[in-house]
Amino acid sequence: MGSEAEYLEIGLREPVDPEQLRIALDAALSPGLDVLDAVVAGGGSLADRIEASRWRIELPEVDPATLEPAVRAFTAAEEIQVERMTKQGRRTFDARAAVIAVDVLPPSETPSGAPAVPCAILEVVVRQVTPSVRPDDVLSGLRVVAGLEPPVPPRVTRLAQGTLTAQGEIVDPLDADRDGATIGEH
Repeated sequence: MGSEAEYLEIGLREPVDPEQLRIALDAALSPGLDVLDAVVAGGGSLADRIEASRWRIELPEVDPATLEPAVRAFTAAEEIQVERMTKQGRRTFDARAAVIAVDVLPPSETPSGAPAVPCAILEVVVRQVTPSVRPDDVLSGLRVVAGLEPPVPPRVTRLAQGTLTAQGEIVDPLDADRDGATIGEH
């Protein structure tokens, strides 16, 4: 699992320049973990601003033509019960209600034009609920409603997370805070 949309909320003892903080944090992290921005957060916690996430789920060796009817069955269902082990033990919950959108992306061409192993790609928007519905829960739901069993592990990437608009788009949770203020000042 990978992510292109992670956020960190920290408290500081004194005001600092957001760009200098970004540079210091970025230098302290391992290569490949990059701090892209630092802003002064306005009112409310960051967790309160995360309403949904958009995920890309790549299913190597699954033909998109096989995935499409499974997704239709998933979206047609009112409820899909799945099981997962949690800290409180094995839980059964509805994986369908939290899914706002699920789409099969069109297959992409291989650069050489040579035949390639099929790879179906899902893009899923999931509302933050308790218990949280994760990409593997969506795949479990596809198994429940359509018997879809990917032959190899999927590649999963979080593409975005944040505030959900009425149109179903996800907005960066810190967009309203990008004003160039010094961290610690309000």
